[in-house]
Parts: sequence; structure tokens; C-alpha cells
Amino acid sequence: MLKIQRSANCRVVLTLSGRIEAEDAKDLRQLLDLETAGQRHVVLDLRDVTLVNEGAVKFLADCETDSIKLENCPAYIREWIERVKRSNQAPTNSMKGFQHDLKPVGWNG
Repeated sequence: MLKIQRSANCRVVLTLSGRIEAEDAKDLRQLLDLETAGQRHVVLDLRDVTLVNEGAVKFLADCETDSIKLENCPAYIREWIERVKRSNQAPTNSMKGFQHDLKPVGWNG
């Protein structure tokens, strides 16, 4: 079960405790949208998070993409987030700018 505690000063800190599951992401997204609408910096404090599933990790990766800071992120979650980010990047074209001549086999032109 996920618990959320809010504190605010010059920034809004949402301290998350317990399990974060994909089902929680929708509610968290609505809450984050309300908080960011006020032009405040929003931080998710993950110090007391005990378990996440794949959907939650994708949500956290999206949060960082949306400039929401993750603080006190456990190392295993951080590693998983980085893997998700890498897998979401478009593949690079390593042949870009490389010129080559391909000729059919047996062609003497």
C-alpha cells in the first residue's frame, strides 16, 4: 500500500512510503499535475519506498523526464530507472555519415 505525505515550502515534497505499483501511477500523476500547475518545483522523496513494479519504474522515469526530482532513490530503483530510460531512447544510426559503394556481385562497372 502506498502512503503519500505532502510538505511544502519553496518546493513541494511528496514523501512516498511503502509499495508503488502501476495502479498507483494514475493517482500520482493527477496529484503531480495539480502540484506542477502552481509552477512549484516538485520532488518525490523515495526514502521509504519498499517495493516497486515495472509500471511504477516507468512512471518514475517519466517523472524525471518531466523535471520532477527524485530524492533518496534506492540504488536498485535508480538502476532500473536508468535501464528504462536507455530502452526508451531511439536507436542511433551508427552508419550516419558513412559513405560506401555497394555493387552487385559480378558487376564490373
